[in-house]
Amino acid sequence: MNKEQIVKELNFKAIRSSGAGGQHVNKTSSKIELTFDLENSLALSDKEKDLLKEKLASKLTKENQLILFCEETRSQHKNKELSIKRFLRLLKTNLIRPKKRRPTKPSRSSILKNVEKNKRNSLKKALRKKPRID
Repeated sequence: MNKEQIVKELNFKAIRSSGAGGQHVNKTSSKIELTFDLENSLALSDKEKDLLKEKLASKLTKENQLILFCEETRSQHKNKELSIKRFLRLLKTNLIRPKKRRPTKPSRSSILKNVEKNKRNSLKKALRKKPRID
């Protein structure tokens, strides 16, 4: 994964932000919409694309585009930087493949320890009962 190449493939769109800001908010477009076309990306391999499609299925559009919004600050440039950082962190965390679990079975000694412990427990509890008179 080449960060510079991926950042070049990003598309940005400035939108008017909602919320507080007074008269200034009506004149400037500080909210940033970041779009990334996962299907036509040249920076990612086919395996990486498949993994991202699987993990980011809820965040992707029908055309396999990832859309992120950022309107944390009143500065368009800071919002752009924040959205890029957020996007790269999202890719990095979702490209990690989990280790395959190797099924193991308990060792013979641990099985014997468990059996011995259970016998001791059952004897301890059996001794608490009232003795039966036959």
